[in-house]
Amino acid sequence: MTTLFDPIRVGGLDLANRIVMAPLTRNRAGPGQVPSNLAVEYYRQRASAGLIITEASQISPEGQGYLDTPGIYNANQVAGWRRVTDAVHAQGGRIVVQLWHVGRISHVSLQPNGASPVSSTARRAETKTFTRDGFVPVSTPRALSTAEIPAVVASYRNAAQRALEAGFDGVEVHGANGYLIEQFLRDSINDRPDEYGGAIANRARLLVDVMQAVAGAIGGGRTGLRLSPVTPANDAGQDSDPQALFEYAVAQLAPLRLAFIEVVEGATAGARDFAPFDYAALRRRFDGAWMVNNGYKRQMAMEAVASGAADLVSFGRPFISNPDLVRRLHEDASLAPLDPGTLYGGGAKGYIDYPTLDALAVA
Repeated sequence: MTTLFDPIRVGGLDLANRIVMAPLTRNRAGPGQVPSNLAVEYYRQRASAGLIITEASQISPEGQGYLDTPGIYNANQVAGWRRVTDAVHAQGGRIVVQLWHVGRISHVSLQPNGASPVSSTARRAETKTFTRDGFVPVSTPRALSTAEIPAVVASYRNAAQRALEAGFDGVEVHGANGYLIEQFLRDSINDRPDEYGGAIANRARLLVDVMQAVAGAIGGGRTGLRLSPVTPANDAGQDSDPQALFEYAVAQLAPLRLAFIEVVEGATAGARDFAPFDYAALRRRFDGAWMVNNGYKRQMAMEAVASGAADLVSFGRPFISNPDLVRRLHEDASLAPLDPGTLYGGGAKGYIDYPTLDALAVA
């Protein structure tokens, strides 16, 4: 019987186990959106994960939506990330970067020259983002023109190529949680009259364009995708037919032979039964590795892998306070609690100072 702790080949990557560190925004990038020295240690400490998916990293200056999040679009950012990937690889780990464009979940203070954020729509989201003034309402976006969309797709391609320059083993495209790609996917947000709006095939067009560009640049075996079919995150209202939408989208990606799809089941960081959705039917549309996420505990994760319901399980917040989470899950050891006050922004506290079991034993 397959277990959570068995190795697995995912696309072109050989992973030591099926425990994945999920992408986690921590708002600690340095000037120029370059990963800091602290980030090198943070990811190094967690390299026992079968795979690390980094915090979401913007593909362009316009893609930023939160203060002090890293980028992956210029040479300085590549150099910063190279130090991270070298540290993880030195520990025997595997690491991919999550490619991010927030779309309308941004603020003019974070945009080049104070411009409006861009989206599928000109309607503002009823949510907040993190700026130098703390959490504030997001700004009203402007709808991308049809002619501007190819440049956005090119930014994803460039970021994927930059990722390989930075030493990453691959990338995960962020298509979840109400950010740009999902702003095009869902008809609750997308009100476009052009070929990127209206019918399911049109609303899925940006996702398909992006995935074709990224996989074409670095290979499908190094490319993954995160989806969240029913989450309400960032004012993402329910699509009128999420099952049909996401089954269509995943089916269109089959020729790319992607390494994995990570699916957030239910409401991100919330109720798993938030809205009905047949995840098993979605999985049947995909031949690559199937990764599940959202509130998985040890027993749940073990059962998901043993039953074949999933190939991998990604853990978010437990990896923040437990750098040796793989060992703790394997030994059924207790998990350290999280300090919520240090999640977003700050320094070493609540970032690289959580002790391992070995450190506790000698304390």
